[in-house]
Amino acid sequence: MIRPLLEVIALDAVDARLALEGGADRVELVSDMAADGLSPAPATVAAVRDAAGLPVRVMVRTAAGFAAGDLRSLRRTAKDLRAAGAAEFVLGFLTPDGAVDLPAVLEVLEVLDGAPWTFHRAIDHTADRPAAWAAITGLPGLDAVLTSGAPTGLPDGLATLLAEAPTRPQVLAGGGLRHEHVAPLRAAGVTAFHSGSAVREGGTWTTPVDPVLVRDLRRTLDG
Repeated sequence: MIRPLLEVIALDAVDARLALEGGADRVELVSDMAADGLSPAPATVAAVRDAAGLPVRVMVRTAAGFAAGDLRSLRRTAKDLRAAGAAEFVLGFLTPDGAVDLPAVLEVLEVLDGAPWTFHRAIDHTADRPAAWAAITGLPGLDAVLTSGAPTGLPDGLATLLAEAPTRPQVLAGGGLRHEHVAPLRAAGVTAFHSGSAVREGGTWTTPVDPVLVRDLRRTLDG
């Protein structure tokens, strides 16, 4: 059986080191969780790259919501993150009517030049989920789709993920992940998991990643 991948949200190098200590396989590096995760500063990318000791996926997102916004600014952000040492990325944009904004995604992918990346939880906010999957499937470098199955999180979207997982090997299950979700998701074939506030004391973003909570989740995944 494939050992499941555990990705943990990090805000800085301290978080990344603590995630590694707890047994995480990868971190998703973001800033400003009040806006659900924006691009970090290039200096933070460089610090995490030097300190983390594990793969780092860096968010390409300059404003709250799922609109791409100013594509020139977005491309410049992606270039700056690459120059700071980012080698893996997270992105995903929607049009005003809730479809995947494929032209915007392709604009950023051109800058990333084949780097591996995750389509983030924008997919949970699309107007037509099957159409969204069809739009992104086969895009260059895409190897993960972060999804909870519903806009409100895994407790509401679990049934959707269980139905999708057998034919969607890219599923990275996250967005309210709890220990009780792991067994059914693993049984459905999910091999990648994502956690954020659940591995912080009190579930708040003002506290650092807790390696004990990461380790507990790691044991559940491996069990």
